[in-house]
Amino acid sequence: MIPVIKPERVSTEIIKPSSTTPADHPTTHSLSFFDQICSRIYVPFIFFYPKQKQYNHHLPSDDNAQKSTLLKKSLSAALSGYYPLAGRIRDDATIDCNDLGIEFVEAKITCDLSEILKNPDDETIKLMFSDDLQYKDPILSSLMIVQVTFFDCGGRAVAICISHKILDISAMCYFINEWADIARNPGEKKCPEFKIASFYPPVDLPVIEIYEPEKVKCISRRLVFNASKIAKLRAIVAKEVPNPTRVEVVTALVYKCAISATRASSGSLKSTVMHKAANLRARVFPPFPESSSGNLSGTFPVSTEEDSEIELVWLARKIKKEKTEYCNSCGREMSAKELCSFILEASTGFRSCHGMDQDVYLCSSFCRFPFYKADFGWGKPEWVTTASCGVKNVITLMDTREGDGIEVLLTLEENDMAVFEHDAELLAFADINPSALPETNVES
Repeated sequence: MIPVIKPERVSTEIIKPSSTTPADHPTTHSLSFFDQICSRIYVPFIFFYPKQKQYNHHLPSDDNAQKSTLLKKSLSAALSGYYPLAGRIRDDATIDCNDLGIEFVEAKITCDLSEILKNPDDETIKLMFSDDLQYKDPILSSLMIVQVTFFDCGGRAVAICISHKILDISAMCYFINEWADIARNPGEKKCPEFKIASFYPPVDLPVIEIYEPEKVKCISRRLVFNASKIAKLRAIVAKEVPNPTRVEVVTALVYKCAISATRASSGSLKSTVMHKAANLRARVFPPFPESSSGNLSGTFPVSTEEDSEIELVWLARKIKKEKTEYCNSCGREMSAKELCSFILEASTGFRSCHGMDQDVYLCSSFCRFPFYKADFGWGKPEWVTTASCGVKNVITLMDTREGDGIEVLLTLEENDMAVFEHDAELLAFADINPSALPETNVES
């Protein structure tokens, strides 16, 4: 682990849309049912870019001020299409499209990018985000925060926090790539679709007692499953489960080993439930295009019984079965009211987090979303990752740079992690926090 070096803030400004909210759009943006049931928290992403060897013609010199200007101008242009993102939350059903803009922070750090990527420590990664805002509530504040950090070597990190209340992971990825497209092609005009609320308007939500989990010391670990190890894992599972996906088998292994670690650490054989997120754009009837902005996702539960022995193949089969049944149900031709009721019923355990009599896990997969396409004119990022949330039993999956491996960011209670990270079955397939540098390193 390298010594923690904190970025020094150089400037902060508010970026407003290059053009105001269109006259033919209301100044109040109505959120959908799917937005309504989402948390307001900031979801964090960070993109690391090495010093480029060949410059984009819009960026004639390797100058930090010009890079920063490019990011701000293109962000301003992107916000003119995503006008609600430049507004403020009014309540769980509406956004004020008041064009107040988003916060943009510029910082510098006295080390080389390669030092961070060789030893990608979670605590250091968190310092790249503005004011430690990841997973915080942005009520009455900017719905998006950007911090660009410049390294001594000429590399840079672009850290982005976006409120989940207005965009899900699919829409966040789409927006970031459109922002990057505008940076490379300044005259490009983007027209996202804001139609989900017209099909699925807000509803009167039932009152749910919110369970406050016990505050415990948590530890996060980054696990990397390369393509060859995933192929071996899929081959084992495929003997009994037809066509298991790489996300299914990796999720099954991590979930299984986490359950085993918790049981070994606590001496208790509690039942468990994992609430797994699913992008529903292509799965509802009628389907929505990927350009649909907003939230259109749900969660389905994968549970295990008390005292039961957990086997990898059994768990992978159960994950596939629950996902298939959930997505098939969402795809049935039914009224919006019926679908919303189904989504609420399936997500009740997730939203209330009743974990007193069972261990609750939350799992999100960012795999197959093209985060590595985010080229602002400097080439594609060398590494894209997220930050840990500090809450126990959270599993996040992301593609590796090559697209065929998977990185997992897992947070467990400290005692559970001490057992988990020594699990022989896990270590046969995963590397714990290896270097994030490519095998053939470029100048960074």
